[in-house]
Parts: sequence; structure tokens; C-alpha cells
Amino acid sequence: MSEVVVEVRGLEHTYMRGTPMEAPSLKGVDFDVRRGETVALLGHTGCGKSTLVQHLNGLLRPQKGRVRVLEYDLNDPKVDVKALRRRVALLFQNPEAQLFERYVGDDVAFGPRQLGLSREEVRARVREALEAVGLGFEAFKDRLTFTLSGGEKRRVALAGVLALRPEILVLDEPLAGLDPAGRRHLVELIRRLKSEWGLTLILVSHDLEDVVLLADRCFVMADGRVVLSGTPREIFSQPPARLAEFGLQPPAVTAAVHALAEAGLGVRRDCLTVDEAVSEIARALGMGGKPWTSSSCCAT
Repeated sequence: MSEVVVEVRGLEHTYMRGTPMEAPSLKGVDFDVRRGETVALLGHTGCGKSTLVQHLNGLLRPQKGRVRVLEYDLNDPKVDVKALRRRVALLFQNPEAQLFERYVGDDVAFGPRQLGLSREEVRARVREALEAVGLGFEAFKDRLTFTLSGGEKRRVALAGVLALRPEILVLDEPLAGLDPAGRRHLVELIRRLKSEWGLTLILVSHDLEDVVLLADRCFVMADGRVVLSGTPREIFSQPPARLAEFGLQPPAVTAAVHALAEAGLGVRRDCLTVDEAVSEIARALGMGGKPWTSSSCCAT
């Protein structure tokens, strides 16, 4: 079994603690991530996802419970948070809003420069990071950041954290607001980064469609607690009404096979892709698993 690189036990957090406005956000969360995994944190807005991941690079410190990331004990007041943040990168929702330098190259170079690296090493990291996100170094290093498209800004923001060469990358709602083509491009980019860079990925999302494409394991949060955990297939085999209790909608494919099963067709309920659903429906209809085409549908 792979090494556990994130371990959270009994974590509690209350905003404005000790005041009349105090608001509990985490209520005893257990959470773990193994090296090389892609883990999804799921749940509706306000369930505690973002509060949890802000503990993973020291933006928030444990009020109660324990948090250990790599070899860093976040309960230790003397922990080297700067060293931790070089190894655990957090990209917030709408990362394009985080760009602040005038030129793309300077924005990507900001982090490496804070590490005190030489000019040559900074330049090498900027080149490596831009090319990793599909933006040519020579074509983009001198581009004005305000002239970039929304998708390009998002990739530049990602390049900025990759330039730190993190081991763990936390992406908060990475596909939010993108059109279908932009989503497909970013999904492929995330897959490639995991493969080529050996990253451990934590995805924060309320959209289960994202999870089908990317995650190895999922943790569903509601009201500051983890209420479900398992593989995407295990999570999506839950009845849609059960997921709806936590503010989640299953992917359209999964919802369709659940509806067919409820109507009496003997299909599995945990199909995750269109191809799986087509094969399963064909099998249930006695078609021997033949590909489901528009012509065969009409003939039926």
C-alpha cells in the first residue's frame, strides 16, 4: 500500500471562535491521502471542503484534532510552514484572479524567486511549468497577463504553482466556469501532470462529473463532516436520492441507469461512462453487448 502523505484525524474548526458570531465549519473530520492518488473532496458550498484543504499547507492550524502532511505535524507551533508550502501547492477557485504581475513570465517566476534560486534556475522552472500546461515559453513569457483568455489565465496560474515543483497539488473547483472544450482540455492536462510529474492530487468539487473523469477515491462532506467515502463507483452506486441529501447530483449517465433499474430493467447501477452504460443496456436487452447505436435504438 502506498505511503500516506496526508492524515487528518478528528479535525474541528470554528470561525470567529469565542464570539457571538462563531460558526462551526469542521466537526471531527477524518481524511487521508496516499502518495500518487487523486482524491476528490465533494459536497455543496459551505460543507467545509475549503476549510479542510486550507489546513493542508498551514493557512489554517488545527484548533482540535490532528493534521499531518508529509513529515510535517501541523499541531506543532514550530513547524516550518514555508517549507511545507513549497511541497504542497494550493490553487484556489477562479485561479485566474490570482494573477498579479504584468507579464506572464514574471507571474510564473514569482514563487521560484522567493526561493532564492539563481536567474538561470528561475528561467528553467518558468519554461518547464509553462510548457507543462501547454503554453510555449517563447510565445507566452512576454505576454501581458490581462490580454490572455480565461482558459489561458487559468493555465498560467497553474504554471505558477507548478514552478515550485510541489509533491501535492490541491485544486479548488478546477473545472468551474469552463466551457466543454475547456473542461476536456484541463482534464487531460491534469491527467498528464499526474502521470508525468508524479503528483498527488486533491480535487475540491461539487460537480460529480469531474470526479468520474479524474478521482481514485472520494470523500463526501456535509455539515462539516465526512458522510461517505469510497471509489467513484462505490459513491455513485448510491441512490440519487441519497446523494441529493448531501446536495449532490450524480453524473447524467449514472442517473440514467438508476432510473432504468428502478423501471425494472436489469442493469447495474454503477455505470460511470456512456460506453459502460451502452454495454450494460445492450446486455440487459439481450443484445449480447453489441454497441448501442441510434439505428438499433430506433429498431427496438
